[in-house]
Amino acid sequence: MMSAKATLTALLLAGSALAKDQCVPKGNCSDTSVISDYSTLRLREVGARNTLDWRVWLLRDGKPISFWHDVPTYPDESNHQVVNMVVEIPRWTNGKLEIKRDEPLNPIFHDEKKDLPRFVENVWPHKSYPFLYGSVPQTWESPNFDHEFTNFPGDNDPVDIIDIGDNVGYVGQVKQVKVLGGLALNDGDETDWKVLAIDVNDPLAPLVNSVEDVEKYRPGLTKTYYDWFTYYKVARGDDVIPIVGEKWQEKAFIIDVLEDSHGFWKELVGGKVDPNEINYNQTSVDSIDSFISRCKTNAEFDIPKKNAKKPAAPVPEKYTWWYYLDADYKLIELPKSS
Repeated sequence: MMSAKATLTALLLAGSALAKDQCVPKGNCSDTSVISDYSTLRLREVGARNTLDWRVWLLRDGKPISFWHDVPTYPDESNHQVVNMVVEIPRWTNGKLEIKRDEPLNPIFHDEKKDLPRFVENVWPHKSYPFLYGSVPQTWESPNFDHEFTNFPGDNDPVDIIDIGDNVGYVGQVKQVKVLGGLALNDGDETDWKVLAIDVNDPLAPLVNSVEDVEKYRPGLTKTYYDWFTYYKVARGDDVIPIVGEKWQEKAFIIDVLEDSHGFWKELVGGKVDPNEINYNQTSVDSIDSFISRCKTNAEFDIPKKNAKKPAAPVPEKYTWWYYLDADYKLIELPKSS
């Protein structure tokens, strides 16, 4: 097993290799065929991590495309248990990174809270995010109606997904994962699905096909992650997040949820529903009005043509601290000295 230091080094090298402009494969930028060779994708990073100006774009043939609208949901349409995952947050990091829904081609950015970069506290025993965190492309949790299972509107984002495999991942990675189950969070009276999945290349993947299977080989993992999603915002002063149904939902149900969400996304990019300020320009389907040729994306959206990565800004000190909760998931605070 790789040490944490060696794993982090491998992570940084992989992300760096993908981001180098000189490694961009040459191709036909007018080609609108579905992505099939994911190794040809590259990243473009601009700005300093841990700041609000930082962005990461996805490239195909050296031209920016959308993480959200151009990567297919299913690598193989004949198998809906395997989906693509866009990694937004690597394991053991705490910057709240996500797809920017209202900017052209939806780059990954650092989310903000009160005009400052948002981070997640380290709630004992977890070093921030204990899994790879990201989203399923070409899905949408529509806020335009109350969803049947939760009775709440969607949160206006693609469906969230976590990878429980051993690889720590890197920002902007596009990987294939196998769906195992999921949770329905009621986060601020909005439906917020969290899909449980595993990288198809992980050694554990052939052995697990459900939440129950995970417990055979990783006892306590699903309970730990269930608890984490309920209390991870408590340290910042928020309440515990209720889980609709109070359990992990089965694989087959989650596959249906993703299929429905993919259908909502089709209505979104097709201009059939209220987009709620979402930018849904895409380079994949030239038969609908949201299409733009990726030959034109740099110029049309004034996207930087080269990497312009700067040294990362420091993480505020309070996000390096540990926070502790009692048995009722209340924050334990030390008595103030008189």
